[in-house]
Amino acid sequence: MKKRRMLFRMITASLLRRRSRMLVALLAIAIGATILSGLVTIYVDVPQQMGAQFRSYGANMIFMPAADSFTLTNMQESLAAIPSAELVGAAPYQYNTVRIHEQPIMAAGTEMADVQKASPYWLVDGAYPSHAHEILVGKNVAQSLELSIGNRVSVNFTPEDKTQMDSTVDFTITGILNTGGSEEEYVYISMEDMSELTGKSETVDIAEVSVSASSAKLQKYAEEINESSTAISANLVKRVTASETTVLSKLQALVLLVTVIVLALTMICVATTMTAVVSERRSEIGLKKAIGATDKGIIMEFMGEGMVLGALGGILGSFVGFAFAQFVSVNVFSSYISFRPLLVPVTIIVSIAVTSIACLIPIRSATSVDPALVLKGE
Repeated sequence: MKKRRMLFRMITASLLRRRSRMLVALLAIAIGATILSGLVTIYVDVPQQMGAQFRSYGANMIFMPAADSFTLTNMQESLAAIPSAELVGAAPYQYNTVRIHEQPIMAAGTEMADVQKASPYWLVDGAYPSHAHEILVGKNVAQSLELSIGNRVSVNFTPEDKTQMDSTVDFTITGILNTGGSEEEYVYISMEDMSELTGKSETVDIAEVSVSASSAKLQKYAEEINESSTAISANLVKRVTASETTVLSKLQALVLLVTVIVLALTMICVATTMTAVVSERRSEIGLKKAIGATDKGIIMEFMGEGMVLGALGGILGSFVGFAFAQFVSVNVFSSYISFRPLLVPVTIIVSIAVTSIACLIPIRSATSVDPALVLKGE
């Protein structure tokens, strides 16, 4: 215990005597730890945030019928394979050709609340239908039929079975859909209104599913659904998942590269500082060896100084790094990140490891000091 206490006093005394040099080393370690802590936090949190951003571009999984069609019950059973925490939204669609002003128009029955989750990029002038007998009209349809918000329109459906009578339901237009895509060629009503108009209940032609997960997980979920369901074929939207995977992999590679470079520069700075310290203390080292100090004792002293600097720099860098990551996240991704307590000991351990490695060359130089030559002034 006395030896450890004496070693600690020697380490602290040495650090305090050379405050300016040690401050430079501590600053370098703290900066390295800050970048490490901040970038690792970004490395972990930002992919999740970017995944949420990608979800605003629409669904990344499609449920297709394995046969002619499937039901809402089949859809809910398949969705059970996806964890609720990762399921952003799932919108079913039932398509039927109807007539508005005697013009054939494709109508889609869906759940409006689910559409807003699965396709948040939809721009609606007005409002989504929220009550019975309300309709959302695509921009192109509205222009061709000269329809506007608040108009009443009669929607007519002719069954394929000619023995059945046509059905007509009056709807109020609550919104005009503007997406710049094919969605503008459709009109949208609730599944209940579609059932009333066509007599088809719970039948689904396609479902768009938005899942906040990596491409590997998405592929796994799709395979599980295809194995367990005979009614549904789950397929990934390749252009969405591929783009998301490419962007995230490049971002993570960049973060890893920058972290490695910063740690290497930190190691060089610490090694340079400790080498200068060894040069200044050659006489002291020679005197210690002359009175009986062993190489092991010299190594423990210099390594102890490096580890203390590494621990202090790691502690400082852990908290400054979180502030740095928070600043980047708020200003670049417009979202806040959560503090990860586990990252503090990891940052401290890595900082100590980097500092210890950086001290190896200076320590080797210290142990090679010849007390006879140094005391003679050579």
